[in-house]
Order: sequence, then structure tokens, then C-alpha cells
Amino acid sequence: MPNIYQNIDSNKRETAVVMVLFISIVTFVGWFVGEYFGGQGFGVPVAGLAVLFSGISSFVSFYASDQMVLAISKASEVIVEDNHDLHNLVENMSIASGIPKPKIYMIEDSAMNAFATGRDPDHSVICFTRGIVYGLEKRELEGVIAHEMSHIGNRDTLLMTVVSVLVGTLAILSDLFTRGVFYGGRRSRRGSSDIGGVLFLIGLIFLILSPLIATLIKMAISRNREFLADSTAALITRYPKGLADALAKLALDKQVLEVSNSATAHLYIDDPVVDKTNSFFANLFNTHPPIEERIQRLMEM
Repeated sequence: MPNIYQNIDSNKRETAVVMVLFISIVTFVGWFVGEYFGGQGFGVPVAGLAVLFSGISSFVSFYASDQMVLAISKASEVIVEDNHDLHNLVENMSIASGIPKPKIYMIEDSAMNAFATGRDPDHSVICFTRGIVYGLEKRELEGVIAHEMSHIGNRDTLLMTVVSVLVGTLAILSDLFTRGVFYGGRRSRRGSSDIGGVLFLIGLIFLILSPLIATLIKMAISRNREFLADSTAALITRYPKGLADALAKLALDKQVLEVSNSATAHLYIDDPVVDKTNSFFANLFNTHPPIEERIQRLMEM
């Protein structure tokens, strides 16, 4: 069975492969749309613009995302005087992980959950619900904090911002193509003659399926980063059982986190809007891997 270091290396490699695949799909779809509407030679600049647009949008979104997420979550900052114990735990985990101590925010909700945000380790935030702070034992809460510190150290906020923008870019390209086919007239048909039959068919399939493909890739990356954060947290605390026990309690928690929504669900340690039916299609579109699998991996470490 893989040890902690092998889990970390494996998750990083898998994420890199999927990201390369994702960017390749965006580039190909951009090229195809350019060739279809503009004719031969227009595909390359359109593909370049698609990737450039994704990069600029990711940069802008990344620098504004933390305050937006905290505002949506109705979180308020916790100063040292408000909760000495929580600050001490976070400071201990920041020392163990070698990451600057993040600011601490809290959501006044009895549901058990937490998330990390911030554009880099020097501008990071860990946000807890009141339910998770007072519902877990010390070693369990340390595991949760280490998990969130791992997200900060692994730059997962940046990665998921880029992924979200790539999903949006594919959706825009697909929408433009669909509208162009139905309303573009002769220019669309003339442009399509420059693309070979097989390549045109491949491009058409990609465009039709691209929103679904993009969503599945986003879910795959998000789930992979959760496994990576779990593994890194086990390395930080040297006590995988702490996080495993915390996840077991989160799985049993039936409280609904009122401020959660699909736009921020991927940030939390446990998906607050997940369909808990455990059906194949429900798990396919979940942002997090099943808690049972996460617990099993931790206990095998």
C-alpha cells in the first residue's frame, strides 16, 4: 500500500496530467471555432486568445476571490482575544507546515465544516463553522486545520480558480459556436470547408460535449486535491487517525450549512451541498471524493 509520500507524489502527477489535458482541450476548441468561422489560418490566433483570456480572467478572479467568498459565507474574523485555543492550534499547525499563520474567520452555523482561501500563503484565511470548532476533539480539529493548511501550501485556491475560468471559457466557446451555426449563415458554411471531414467531426463532438467534459474535469481535479490535502495533513500532524476521525464525524453531521452554494462548495473540507445518495451519477458530479474512501486512505497510511 502507498505511504504518505507516495500518495502526495501520485496526486500531484495526476493533477498535472489532467491540467495539461484541460488546457489542450480549450486550445483545440478555440482553434476549431476560429477555423470554422474565419477559415484557414484563423484557428491559431483564436486558440491563443482563448488561452490568454483564461489567464487574464484567472488572475483577476484570483485576487478578488477571497473577500468575495468570505462575504458570501457571512464569515467574521476571529481575533486572539475571542478564541485563544483556536489561535494556538492554528499557530502550531502553521509552524509544523512551514506556512505563515493565516487569518481566522468563523461562520455562525452549527453545521460542521471549514475551508481555506487566499491568493497565497502570505494572504491566506482559514474559515471554520462554529459547529466544527466546538464539535471536534483537539486532535481531530488539528487534522482539519492541517488539511486546510495543505490547501494553502499546495496553492489549491489558485489552481481551482484557473480551472473554474477554463470551464467558463469552454462554455463561452461552445455557446458562440452553437449560436454561429444557427445564425451565422454563409460565412459559417464557407469556413467549415477548410476543415477536413474527420477533424470537423471530432471538433463538433468536442464542442457539443465540452461543457460536460469541462465539468467532469473540474470535479476530477477538485477530488484529487482533496486526497492530496488529506495526505499532506497526515504528513504535517504525523497522526492520520485525527483527520480520519474528524471526517467520520462530518459524515454523520446532518446539519445544513445555510450559507453554502454550488459556487463555493468545492472549497469546503466536506461538500456542503453534496447528494448523499451515493449513486453513481451523484458521485460523478461531486466536488469531493466519498468520505469513506478518504477515511480508508488515511487509515492505510
